[in-house]
Order: sequence, then C-alpha cells, then structure tokens
Amino acid sequence: MQPEPLVPGPPPPPLTRLSAADERWRALVRAFAEKEIRPLSAEMDRTGTLDPGLRQELFASGLTSIAIPPEYGGLGGSLFQVVLAIEEIARVDAGVAVAVDVHNALVVATILRSAGGDQRRRYLPLLASAKLGAFAISEEQAGSDAFALRTTAHSEPGAFVLNGRKRWTSNAAQADVFLAFATDPEGRGISAFLVDRDTPGLSVVHRTEQLGVRAASTADLVLCDVRVRAGQCLGGVGGGRTLAAEALDVGRLGIAAQLVGLAQGALEQATEYARTREQFGQRIAGYQGVQFTLARMRVDIEAARVLLYNATRIFEEGANRLEQARQAAMAKYLAAEAAERTASSAVEILGGNGYTRDYPVERIYRDAKAGKIYEGTSNMLLRTIAATLTGEGS
Repeated sequence: MQPEPLVPGPPPPPLTRLSAADERWRALVRAFAEKEIRPLSAEMDRTGTLDPGLRQELFASGLTSIAIPPEYGGLGGSLFQVVLAIEEIARVDAGVAVAVDVHNALVVATILRSAGGDQRRRYLPLLASAKLGAFAISEEQAGSDAFALRTTAHSEPGAFVLNGRKRWTSNAAQADVFLAFATDPEGRGISAFLVDRDTPGLSVVHRTEQLGVRAASTADLVLCDVRVRAGQCLGGVGGGRTLAAEALDVGRLGIAAQLVGLAQGALEQATEYARTREQFGQRIAGYQGVQFTLARMRVDIEAARVLLYNATRIFEEGANRLEQARQAAMAKYLAAEAAERTASSAVEILGGNGYTRDYPVERIYRDAKAGKIYEGTSNMLLRTIAATLTGEGS
C-alpha cells in the first residue's frame, strides 16, 4: 500500500456548536420557556391541561409553525430547529414539549412530506395560526403493535366514513385537527385522514389521568360515522402504513429532544440545589458522592444530545429509510435511558425535598418515565435497531 500524502482540511464544527442563527433561535425559545411556561408548569401538571393562554402564546411566538413555509404563515425553519425548540421547552416542562412535538414533528411534518397542494393550502395556514394538531394512531389493542387497527374507513363515492376509538392521543383534549389512521375493510390497507374536530360524529372523551407529561392533555378520540371528503385522505388510499412509519421516526427525534431537555432541566435543578444546600457544616456540592453523581448526569446528557443532533442531521441530509429508522431508534433509546437516570439522581440529590411537589424534580421524575413507553417502548426500539443490523424481524 502506497498511501497518498494526507492533506488536512478545515476541521468540521462540533455537533453541539450551533450556528449563529440556531444559537439565536435557542436563546429565543429558552427565554419564552422561562417567561411563559415555567410559571404555569405546576398548575398544568396538577390539572392535566395545557393552559389556554399559553396555547395562544405558542401560536403567537411561532412555536407551532417552525418548519411551515412562510407562504403558509410559518417561520420556514428546519427539522434541527424543531428539535432545538422541543429540547428548550422540555428543559422547563416536558408536557408542553410533547404538545409542541406532536403538532410540529408528527402532524405538520407529515403534511409537509405527504400532502397535496389543496391539503397544504387548507391546513398549513390553520396549523400555523390557530389550530392545534394531534396524531391518532394508538388503540386499545394497537400500542406497540401500532398497525393492529380496528378503526375502519368505509369508502363511499367521494368520501370515507370512519368508525372506531383511538386511545392515548396526546393533545386530543385541545386539538382542532386530527391525523387519524384507519383500516379499509375491503383490504386496501391502512389510510390516514385529516379530520377536523367539528366534524359530526367526532368526540373527545375520557381524559387520561397519566403519571407525567400531563400538560399534553391525553384523551380518547371516538369516531362514530364520521364522514370525511376523499380529499382529506393523506398519502393516498392504503398509504397510511408508510406514512405512519415515516412520521413516527421523526416523532422519535422529537421525543429524544424532549428527554434531553428534561434531563438538562433535572441537572440544573440538582446543581443549583447542591450549591446552596448545607449539611454537616458545608454545601453538599463539596461532597464527592454528590460531585460524581452530577458528573455522571452530565455525561449521560451530553452523549444523548450528540446522538440526537447527529441523527437529526442525518435526517436532514436525506438518508435512506433504514438508516433513518435506526438513527431515530438509537437517539430515543439513549435519551430515554439518560433521562430516567438523570431525573432519578436529581431526586436523590435533593433528598426529602426532591420527593415533594415543592420542587420541580418530582414532576421531572414522573415525566421522564414516559420516555421509555410512548412512540416506541425501549424494547421495541432495540428490536428496530437489531433488525437493521441482522435483517431479522422489523
């Protein structure tokens, strides 16, 4: 082997070194989260609802239209900027971050990727300015097995009639537009439909009293002879399986961002407490046991953040579907592990105070657990990663 002389090029920037535009965006979202979200977090957690005034502020600030093109009333941002926004919001409140994630990364992103011109013109301006989106795929028997759907879509001339019940639908309690999935009893597969909340036969019931991320307002969606126009079918008849798989991959990046932000918030709370709390005549930050715990928390967060940012860049570059699925699964898996460990450590550093609702780490700890469950349990993500390596399973 006769190697050519090496000619070093300029070093690429570190993945966590943001451009000036991205840094400004991060700072804007952080300031918004501190001013508008933090004062409301405890009450939203208590009531399990997204504050109505905050909802309006989310629209006014552009946080519901990050990637929507300017011609439809949006900011025209990137997927990476969506991820940054979710991360910064979750640093303060993971429930609000889930609401923003579902709207941007699942509903809006799917419309941008799969909708025709009429659908874009009808829905994107509404989703940018006033209408909150929800992604309705889960059912009683369709959780990890997401496509075991019983909701049906009977075709009629120029229309479809939907019947069924969707469960665990984040944003459902306050959503105005649902991206709902149903199976064709005539054997044409799964299709996706954009369904307006005021459509006759649609009702939102049974708000779920869940452990954490409570501001996301999870509820059931009931469809009883809901008639939608053929033009509300997104991605074509029978195209719902592919559309959902692509959407959930992007959604997993959003959830990974939520978990990284949540973990960052836990670290900040624990660090501040350790700097001020005194025991045995000194601040607990001086004890090696606390120092090492904080250090491990920082390592977990940094590793998860780097993998998340790299996965997002790979999506933006246009990698093939197999690589996107693997990267999204790895990013969410690692972020979920890091968030749970970090939140637990934060509670322990605060001791008895961490176990009370007087401090936010109690809520952060409850919020963190969802990361191993929704949009792919950790075991399902490992299955996906393994399948991309071995070709066995899916």
